[in-house]
Amino acid sequence: MNQFKTLDSLEDITGKRVLVRVDLNVPVKDGEVTDATRIERVAPTIRELCEKSAKVILLAHFGRPKGKVVDTMSLEPIADAVEEVIDHRVPFASDCVGPAAAQAIADMEDGDILLLENLRFHAGEEANDPEFARQLADNGDLYVNDAFSAAHRAHASTEGLAHLLPAYAGRTMQAELEALEKGLGDPARPVVAIVGGAKVSTKLDLLMNLVSKVDALVIGGGMANTFLAAKGTDVGKSLCEHDLAATAKQIMIEAAANNCAIILPVDGVVAKEFAANADNETVDIDSVPADSMILDVGPKSVSAINAWIGKASTLVWNGPLGAFEIEPFDTATVAAAKYAASCTKEGVLASVAGGGDTVAALNHAGVAGEFTYVSTAGGAFLEWMEGKPLPGVEALTKQG
Repeated sequence: MNQFKTLDSLEDITGKRVLVRVDLNVPVKDGEVTDATRIERVAPTIRELCEKSAKVILLAHFGRPKGKVVDTMSLEPIADAVEEVIDHRVPFASDCVGPAAAQAIADMEDGDILLLENLRFHAGEEANDPEFARQLADNGDLYVNDAFSAAHRAHASTEGLAHLLPAYAGRTMQAELEALEKGLGDPARPVVAIVGGAKVSTKLDLLMNLVSKVDALVIGGGMANTFLAAKGTDVGKSLCEHDLAATAKQIMIEAAANNCAIILPVDGVVAKEFAANADNETVDIDSVPADSMILDVGPKSVSAINAWIGKASTLVWNGPLGAFEIEPFDTATVAAAKYAASCTKEGVLASVAGGGDTVAALNHAGVAGEFTYVSTAGGAFLEWMEGKPLPGVEALTKQG
């Protein structure tokens, strides 16, 4: 893995203006933040810089205003939530460049924190416009990127800025990159990946990358049906991309060439309707009734998955095994998650998970805090799993 500088490299930064790219794209209802997880993730970096008497200037986006000022996408209401989490006053500047930003920064004392207005109110942010990046850089002496979730975007604040100022990874970015290195960069073997979700079509790059990097690939969720159908199994009314049969076969051929075992369900929980507590039964995978759909993998499949987790030194997880949002079709996901958590607790497994549904599923199972690392980064996590370079990370490592 390419090296990057962390906050450990910063010595005396008293009075230095530190531009910190954070992810404050949090859910808001009626002007109130309903989930402060992303703020909590960046709090350690903000506090550390503050305690070192830097002038901490927060850069962030909110929503998709597409280069225009949209009042409902102002970051101003978020400042209160940041204050609450960090337990420190956080004034707000009505722009992220120009006179309003310059004045607010000039008024700062050492150890102060300031939140600037939504970066995406300027078209130059998403366009990675060099002039806009320069205007941002004019307000800082150092740059810290603590927004891994935006690292797959080559924007002015995530990529351009890192070339204009001395650049460092914040604590969240550092933790994420170290965890990802453990997951696929230089993992302890054997490595098992669990990939679930509805459609193969959304995870083609991911599957193709993983079969060359892991020892076993567990495929669950609706996407398993596409693989089963490609092998000639009748999946009844299950969600299935029959037009991707050739692609599924190709992935299986690539896996065999790379000595990667593909683990598909051997039994399933089926129902005639997709509804909570619908009448259901567990059947062998080659006995799915024509009028039913597979909504979860069955107990024999869970035993096989857990056997692979038990053999693994590293587990990478993206996507649930079944329709975990409704009972009882959450059973397999919960069982495998709890087993992975127990192996992690025993110190025999490094477990790295990420992606929106995955985080929700692990929270549902009550074990998100027991995995080695759970990424809240969504798209960036997926692109990392696909083996794609992340511009925000590349920009940091080029300096490192």
